[in-house]
Amino acid sequence: MMQNLLRTEEETMLADAARGFLDKAAPVSALRELRDTNQSYDRGLWKQMAEMGWTGVLVPEAQGGADMGHAAACVLAGELGKTLVASPFLSSAVIAATALRQVSDDRALRALAAIADGTATYALAIDESAKFNPASTAMTATKVGNGFRLDGKKTFVVDGGLADRLLVLARTGDDDALTLFDIPSDRAGISRTRQSMIDSRDAANVDFDAVKATGDDILGELDDAMSVLRPAIEAGQAALAAEMSGLATGAFGMTVGYLKERQQFGVPIGSFQALQHRAAHLWCEIEVTASAIANAGRMLDQDPDNATLAVSLAKARATSTAKLAVSEGVQMHGGIGMTDAFDIGFYMKRARVAAEWLGDYSYHAEQVARLRGF
Repeated sequence: MMQNLLRTEEETMLADAARGFLDKAAPVSALRELRDTNQSYDRGLWKQMAEMGWTGVLVPEAQGGADMGHAAACVLAGELGKTLVASPFLSSAVIAATALRQVSDDRALRALAAIADGTATYALAIDESAKFNPASTAMTATKVGNGFRLDGKKTFVVDGGLADRLLVLARTGDDDALTLFDIPSDRAGISRTRQSMIDSRDAANVDFDAVKATGDDILGELDDAMSVLRPAIEAGQAALAAEMSGLATGAFGMTVGYLKERQQFGVPIGSFQALQHRAAHLWCEIEVTASAIANAGRMLDQDPDNATLAVSLAKARATSTAKLAVSEGVQMHGGIGMTDAFDIGFYMKRARVAAEWLGDYSYHAEQVARLRGF
């Protein structure tokens, strides 16, 4: 389906308002401070984001949300990426909210309201190995009386160290029998080990040892996790791609600024044609990637059942573009770009972690090739 890839007036206003707020409230220096004080994110900033309606971007208005859609969520994620804002936005406001919207019971509606007002945060616990592959889930949910016993380990649970609740994928039978559970993170038998990632964000290893669950903890239907999880994962992949595109834009802006200021042989190094060509190439890649992300957001809003190709294309392109942007940024900063004194290194570290979450370049390139019949 051909999409209009230009931003609407409302999306432009949203981006401008977000940029104006984040430049003051969450510059890159804020991430440095969080890292130096061993904090995962600024809870005060998260509260402000809730007050502005960002946490409810995908929550229905009946539950207190703004219900602006996935294209708008990608706009916000892109602006967050430009200054590397650390927050549970993707895990809670995008992934969890999308999963909960697939279910219409009272518990899900209450959870959506809690996400919208910023009082509940979620983390997605699905990874068990070095690579993203939900279908290979080994964690078990064994039937015990009228409930279940959850046993297993989850790794790379982004925002899992501080999240109030966990969306947990477990095997409840053979073959494709997977079930998604929505459980509090402090339930007996759950132990979380926070991991300080190189991007200074929160991730955790989570162990489940005879954790009790009931049918009420199941999100969706027994043995049918992917009906709820697939839309949530794709929403997260598109928003993560948008964040990475914003990251690339932020790194590009920082690099161009440095090229204009740094002098060699009495002139700005930005006057050197070789560096101009490299900067122009990067700008073109960023623009093409932005179009792929806009298309993914539109597809998720208008034809979600057929959005997989658009989403994987966006994530693959964003991964490649972010890698190029940070590599060029560090190189064009010269030796000082490899030190902690300049912020460009923070962009490289975030790009490396984001590339692996929810499927790396190879995973999404394979998805694109398969869906195109190769």
